[in-house]
Amino acid sequence: MRPNPSLPARARINLRHNPAVKNFLLGLCACLLALPAAAQAVRYSPVDQAGPALTVSADRLAASLHCEGALDNASRAPILLVPGTGSTPEENFSWNYEVQFRKLGIPFCDVTLPEKATADIQVAAEYVVNGIRVMRARSGRQISVLGHSQGGMVPRWAFRFWPDTRPMVDDLIGLAPANHGTTQSDANGTGLEASLQQGSNSQFTKALNSFKETFAGISYTVIYTRADEVVTPNGDDNGSSSLHTGDGRISNTAVQDICPADTYEHVTVGTIDPVAYELAIDALGHDGPADRKRISAAVCGEVFHPGAKDQPLDGLQKSISALQGQLSVVGVGGRRVNGEPALKCYVTVECSAATGLAPGGCTKNARLKLRVGRGAKVRVNGRRVKVRRGYARIVVRAKRRTTVVRIKRGGKTRTRKFAPCLRRRA
Repeated sequence: MRPNPSLPARARINLRHNPAVKNFLLGLCACLLALPAAAQAVRYSPVDQAGPALTVSADRLAASLHCEGALDNASRAPILLVPGTGSTPEENFSWNYEVQFRKLGIPFCDVTLPEKATADIQVAAEYVVNGIRVMRARSGRQISVLGHSQGGMVPRWAFRFWPDTRPMVDDLIGLAPANHGTTQSDANGTGLEASLQQGSNSQFTKALNSFKETFAGISYTVIYTRADEVVTPNGDDNGSSSLHTGDGRISNTAVQDICPADTYEHVTVGTIDPVAYELAIDALGHDGPADRKRISAAVCGEVFHPGAKDQPLDGLQKSISALQGQLSVVGVGGRRVNGEPALKCYVTVECSAATGLAPGGCTKNARLKLRVGRGAKVRVNGRRVKVRRGYARIVVRAKRRTTVVRIKRGGKTRTRKFAPCLRRRA
């Protein structure tokens, strides 16, 4: 090969005698090789993908749901109440909203989430999915969902990854919901599982809001306070709580939009704030989300909403309990872990596609490539299998009713089960 005449001899670089240039080029190559991994974005499952089978036992799901009123064949839409992080339904709702719903004759259920809603929210969402399905089946009509803090957000995870729940719900009312996480959790390297998942830049929050925030047929009423010290920032409707994208009907309202002097913060806006209550009742009583124009300014003279007005002492005690629970979001108390829980398999395209899961909870593929993460140790029916580049290859055999896969990574062990889809005999 002839040398390029356009390149002078002095411009030809001998790397052997130019260590500085050599080191620069080697460093550049290393950076370029690292780019694909850093730039690789998570591909989330499509919004129309069938939801996975619930992993929580039927007994636990049934025990978590407590219902009152004429729920069966209900004459009006029943309400599912979902508590916030660190709270039980009793602490969050028994002394305020549930009192008023009884007076109004509105049937309702509340759902108790694992470990006072401080554990993996992906698991908590299964309890909400079950609650929606049970209430829809028993009432014979669409239901409404009212939640505080995490409780106003976790139903959206249910809608996102279990599409069958969407037509079952008419209204979702969020009281200070953590729809885009909170910066209060961003600096925590360790903490409660639910707290870490509610970081504003967490993998959970990104998956929650993937593709679209709302879905057609559901009215979304977001009620927040600019004095929120837990879900931050929330200074306007560009803050954490507010929703903007998708096909749902949305209203984002700060209680200060109606009463500028309102000082209720995160806990009280979801428990005693009369303005938040009026907005919630407005949403329940009208087609579509709440409309601030329908709320009278006379509410600004109230201290408690009607349900909480008659029992201030009991309410104060419950409010203190709720406050203690809500403080867990910013790392106070509770069972602490290192890093947020891994996204479930159904959340991403690569993992959910690899499993080949059919709607019935079985797999059509005999051989599966399962993403388990680098450094994981995997056993299939008790036998160890190799993990290469974060993936394990397993075989689901028709002769075996269930294939059990145990994955150990980062000190945690999780179990997945696969059943073959068998053809029915004619």
